[in-house]
Amino acid sequence: MSLPFERLRRAPDVEGEGLGAVDAADRLILDESAAVRTGARAGEIAVVGDAYGALALGAAHDGASAVRVHQDAVLGERALLSNAVTLGLAEQISSGPLDAALVAGARVVLMRLPRSLDALRDVAGLIAAHARSDVTVVAGGRIKHMSVAMNDVLRAFFTTVDVTHARQKSRALIARGPHDGRDPVPAAARVDDVEVRAFGGVFAGARLDIGTRALLSALDAAPRSPGGGTAEDPWIDLACGTGIVGAWLARRHPSAHVYASDQSAAAVASATATVAANALSDRVRVARADGLEERAAASASFIALNPPFHSGAALTTTIAERLFADAARVLAPGGQLWCVWNSPLRYRATLERVVGPTHQVSRDPKFTVTVSTKR
Repeated sequence: MSLPFERLRRAPDVEGEGLGAVDAADRLILDESAAVRTGARAGEIAVVGDAYGALALGAAHDGASAVRVHQDAVLGERALLSNAVTLGLAEQISSGPLDAALVAGARVVLMRLPRSLDALRDVAGLIAAHARSDVTVVAGGRIKHMSVAMNDVLRAFFTTVDVTHARQKSRALIARGPHDGRDPVPAAARVDDVEVRAFGGVFAGARLDIGTRALLSALDAAPRSPGGGTAEDPWIDLACGTGIVGAWLARRHPSAHVYASDQSAAAVASATATVAANALSDRVRVARADGLEERAAASASFIALNPPFHSGAALTTTIAERLFADAARVLAPGGQLWCVWNSPLRYRATLERVVGPTHQVSRDPKFTVTVSTKR
């Protein structure tokens, strides 16, 4: 009996907006890997990039045990656990970070191809370094999100890379013969006196994107420092990415404390490395969290936010609106949300409604910076 895919559910995850809990690429990866999975023993199957658990639970349903899984999104990780409990498969899977332990001794690795070539390079190098010498990697995705360059990245770490026939607008790459493996190393750069570190797949990489530059310029020109900034009321860098905003704030204000959070494991690893590179670990805490779920209501004086405006390849306002609502919950009356956003998205009315009175600090055809005061 095949896995009852119809019973899988997505988490309330805006990163997966518009996607079901399973798609044709998941089914193709499971079908193409069926033969090699048959001989795998406990702990010999690893899964990377499983959106809501279809790959890991498909393998577990077919008899695999001790399946190790890494998902970048924290809500995807929670959806996997929820779906595993629903299907009675929770004992067969475990979630963990993208590190050597994830793939050590793996004979089969199932993977959804990331859109970032740097992210693929990080994963492929890790597998080649730590999996078995006879490992088979079955990596798939939707054809519209794949490129020939992905084959080249895999060939840098595997002797053979075979391409399957297309099926339902999906395709899989099958890699064997690992060589020249390496652990992921973040890209490094110095930006505006801040050392930035970025693992593959993190927004903007080790550079300052123009939206964040607009936000930092506005903060730099502000007539006074934000309220808070203490250990009890730290400034908040929401959806922190590489942590460049939080690190910039902490460097500009040597006594300030900062809390930085992101739902992405790669972002949190990058921000943690950025904080360490700037010797700020005593004043900047980085957390992997769904928004500000760790922070109490009405507890913050200042939040900085450069919200994502894409869900996959699609333009969306859902992510930003969800973060606005979370910021409004956490801000104390009179607290401020400093936000930069794509000018065509016209968020000001939403910020007025959700947070409070909002005034424009700067604007150009691409980006607008606003300050919203919690009513």
